[in-house]
Amino acid sequence: MKKLRILSLGAGVQSSTLAMLIEQGKVPMVDAGIFADVGAESENVIDWLQWLKSKVSYPIYIVQDRNLKQDLIDFSLGKYHKIKIPFFTLSNNGKKGMNRRQCTADYKITPINKKIRSLLGLKKGEKRKNGTIVELLMGISLDEVQRMKVNQLNYIKNQYPLIDMRWNRQQCINWFEQNYKVTPPRSACTFCPFHNKHEWLRVKQNKKEWDEVVKLEKSLTDNDQLKKIGYDDKIYFTNKGIPIDEVDFEEKTDQLDLFNNECEGLCGI
Repeated sequence: MKKLRILSLGAGVQSSTLAMLIEQGKVPMVDAGIFADVGAESENVIDWLQWLKSKVSYPIYIVQDRNLKQDLIDFSLGKYHKIKIPFFTLSNNGKKGMNRRQCTADYKITPINKKIRSLLGLKKGEKRKNGTIVELLMGISLDEVQRMKVNQLNYIKNQYPLIDMRWNRQQCINWFEQNYKVTPPRSACTFCPFHNKHEWLRVKQNKKEWDEVVKLEKSLTDNDQLKKIGYDDKIYFTNKGIPIDEVDFEEKTDQLDLFNNECEGLCGI
């Protein structure tokens, strides 16, 4: 029977904490960590990932199947007829909606599963041997217990060491700061529509990334290429129904905070 222990690494607070708990021997060692690069993380997360790689003794693989940011740009140019990113929409009659989300599955779960198959020595289309078990360690804390899920692949068993330890997110931050004198970032795409107002304010602090988000949203709104393929709704990254650079994130807002419920335990950790 072949058995692998893999850390699903998002390079946010919880999975970074789990990575270092493994390194310290407080959680049993893994064979490898896997980080799925969607092509839309903030610069500080990518820098942080390199710091993590330098601190652990086990390999961390960075994998990418597709580039989310480039796919969104290509969508704005009419190269795709649809894209499964949960942006907000506003129809001509003023009705608000939200696009279907499948970005986590397409840009994180799929490339991670492909890498797991590769580590098992399986070629494309090759069946795994009976008895093969993969323990996939997820950086989900006690306050995010709703994100626990059974893996869709029956030979991959999701494990949740932080929940077993009864640790919440703040305990992870406290432990990391006490042990390493630094605070891990929150991992998420810069333009993620699941950001709450505090996350958007954080993005605004990086002018380069904020300008890129504003430009990307504008490329999707009132887009003639998209109208040609029947996409008449305006597209926004917040639920306000106005351009993101006109949103006052300092005021009380009803921006949906769906992040913890919707990102399948792979984003933001």
